Amino acid sequence: MNDQRNNEQLLAVKRLAGTVYLCQILMFGFLGLPLLVGIAINLLNRNKAKGTWLESHFNWQIKNAWVALAGFALVGLTLEMGFALYILLPLITWLVYRIVVGWYALNDDRAL
Repeated sequence: MNDQRNNEQLLAVKRLAGTVYLCQILMFGFLGLPLLVGIAINLLNRNKAKGTWLESHFNWQIKNAWVALAGFALVGLTLEMGFALYILLPLITWLVYRIVVGWYALNDDRAL
């Protein structure tokens, strides 16, 4: 009975991690707002993943979010200088790579 409850809790935390990956994907279409929702989900539920293989996903997602926020801020600061695109393209490539790698690992029930 206790194992079933633990499995249900783990599945709920896995769904949260999947929701955050979805928020990170949606940030590209909705000007970053879903990214903030994803950060909130991560930070509010981080303790639920503590000590499980899902903890690595939460840490991975939080790092994605902070790098994205810093990168987009840097793009905004360099926009008038004319080289923001040289920051934006590698940033987007890096983010897409990390989201895809994380999502596949999550679906395979693997830690990162």
